[in-house]
Amino acid sequence: MLKGISKIISPDLLKILAETGHGDEIVFGDSNFPAASHAQRLVRADGHSITAMLEAIMPLFPLDYAVDYSAVLMMFRGDAEPKVWSRYREILRDYPDGNKTFLTLQKPDFYERAKKAYCVVATSESEGFANLIIRKGIIRN
Repeated sequence: MLKGISKIISPDLLKILAETGHGDEIVFGDSNFPAASHAQRLVRADGHSITAMLEAIMPLFPLDYAVDYSAVLMMFRGDAEPKVWSRYREILRDYPDGNKTFLTLQKPDFYERAKKAYCVVATSESEGFANLIIRKGIIRN
């Protein structure tokens, strides 16, 4: 056990977070995301939502300053964006480079990007179109 690290971050996820470097991306897949077939590295976070995982890792994970977006999302169908997106904005805006716009991609493009990500975290998120990609930056003093 370590101090200051959320108990929902598994040892496997902590290792992955430490291994990633500038420009590496992590996908947080909802319960319908084909995580196993799209992952180079798969970490299970069963029983946890994407928002809970995001809240847990953001104190440890610098976002990339060198891009114009804070996260990548899968384009939704319908009239109103998924409610969880506003929660993502609330969580990310408290961190450096987290108050940027979101990049939204069509489903096939999101899947292709996910296949290239460093890791996919499979969650139990039940809201549709909740899949999220964040890109690691550098620690700036």
